[in-house]
Amino acid sequence: MCELQRFQLERDKAILLVIDVQERLVVTMDPAAYARMRGNLEILVQGMAQLGVPVIATEQYPRGLGVTVPELQVACGDGAIEKVSFGCCGEPGFLEHLKATGKTQVIVTGMEAHICVYQTVLGLLDAGFHVHLVNDGVISRHAPDQQVSVDNAARAGAVVTTTEIVLFQLLQASTAPEFKQISALIKNKG
Repeated sequence: MCELQRFQLERDKAILLVIDVQERLVVTMDPAAYARMRGNLEILVQGMAQLGVPVIATEQYPRGLGVTVPELQVACGDGAIEKVSFGCCGEPGFLEHLKATGKTQVIVTGMEAHICVYQTVLGLLDAGFHVHLVNDGVISRHAPDQQVSVDNAARAGAVVTTTEIVLFQLLQASTAPEFKQISALIKNKG
């Protein structure tokens, strides 16, 4: 039973982490792949707002790479955490900030999958968090880098998941008050 618990997501234990979806990084991505990922992130952050799950965003060296893309800025809440460490956990104060939320499950999204996302996943696992890596919510410039990082994250202990799995796990039942709103978000995913 204990092993199965790491696959479970619960609203009161979860937080969404959006890593480095920044203006000057976005233009280096394949446009179609980025559009799919961004669409999934928009659904996730809107869904988290409906479900009352907090969202944290990070920005890698924003003076050089720009800020979080406008479509996600408002939804990501209180402003992004600036960092220079590739892995969020290497940034002074990040883990303390995350632990202060009281959340034990981190839903991870962002870019680039094989650099900042991957190193963050490893750091979060090492710090004792249950990590859910959203496969359709991450991207790298090159598909093989993304695939290898997702595969390695799974072998390290992260649960690889998708946007829809995350949202419906957090809903738990069609009787949840937010079911119709979340279903509408998913239906419009296209």
